[in-house]
Amino acid sequence: MRTDEKTREYTWLLHIAIWVVLFGMPFFSPRPGHPLHGGVNFGRFVPTLVSFLIIFYVNYFLLIKKYLYRKRLGLFILWNVILVAIVSLAVHFTHRLLFPMPVNPGRPLRPRTTLDSISFITRNTVIYLAIICVAVAVKMTERWYRDEKRRDEMEKAAAEAELTTLKSQVNPHFLFNTLNNIYSLIQIDQAKAQEAVHDLSGMLRYVLYDSEKPAVALSDETAFLSDYIKLMSMRCSSNVKIETSFPANGSNRQVAPLLFIPLVENAFKHGISPSEPSSIKVDLHEDGDYVVCMVENTAFPKDDNDRSGSGIGIKNLCRRLDMLYPGNYSFEYGKTENLYRSLLKINASEIIPE
Repeated sequence: MRTDEKTREYTWLLHIAIWVVLFGMPFFSPRPGHPLHGGVNFGRFVPTLVSFLIIFYVNYFLLIKKYLYRKRLGLFILWNVILVAIVSLAVHFTHRLLFPMPVNPGRPLRPRTTLDSISFITRNTVIYLAIICVAVAVKMTERWYRDEKRRDEMEKAAAEAELTTLKSQVNPHFLFNTLNNIYSLIQIDQAKAQEAVHDLSGMLRYVLYDSEKPAVALSDETAFLSDYIKLMSMRCSSNVKIETSFPANGSNRQVAPLLFIPLVENAFKHGISPSEPSSIKVDLHEDGDYVVCMVENTAFPKDDNDRSGSGIGIKNLCRRLDMLYPGNYSFEYGKTENLYRSLLKINASEIIPE
């Protein structure tokens, strides 16, 4: 059974319970010596309670939705005045015709006057107005709850769609950078280029299939990073120093996939010079509940003619972190002297939303 159906069922059970209690009150709270559930007295009580039901549900099912929701307050008030007048008169004449006041031999019966009828109708009218207010409050509360639930569902769907889009953007971005690297490698060493294509097929399998999961084992993510670094290192000259440090033992700690690759991509894209000594250092480790990734590289920023895809990965990463680990991560990046350093810390004990 869906949540909406369950909520509707519980609402009706609540309605039934309330009216059962109201109809049963005479049996549990009689006046001393004058039991309300006795014959005529209970009969006089039932039409009044039925009138409460009519006022409540005519508003609940019809008038509120037809007039109040559409901001036609005048018609809503008019129809309620007519409804209350009809119901009040119906209850008054029902009592008068079917349930006359009992005759007490020791006490003469005072004839009903017009003032008595007006007092009776006025008293019931005030109660009816209170019931109308209750019906409006209940209906408006249900509408607010339903609208809030719908809004939450829409926001969740929008967030999931955005997250899927952000994740899918990682794939072509990663592929773009890797193919550029293989293209350059073909000119240098065709044998290595062939090996790189073989390695790339395994990496693409991870990107296309495993990364579709909301979370992957940290060991799988580090294996993917290692393969990527190996592939990118093939085209590096001897003046490039690459250091990596990953957990020695495979970790089953769950993390969102493809979170660290943008940092490593940027290091290779902006940290290597064809002529000057360069270095890249990647350190990924666990620290208590946290997974820490530090990437440090020499800074050789690309000029305006060679900035294809620049900045997309970091912006994408920041947005994904906000959605996946709100309040449970820290991300610092920037240039210090001739080095560019990125430091990402994730509280991996938090559950990743699916």
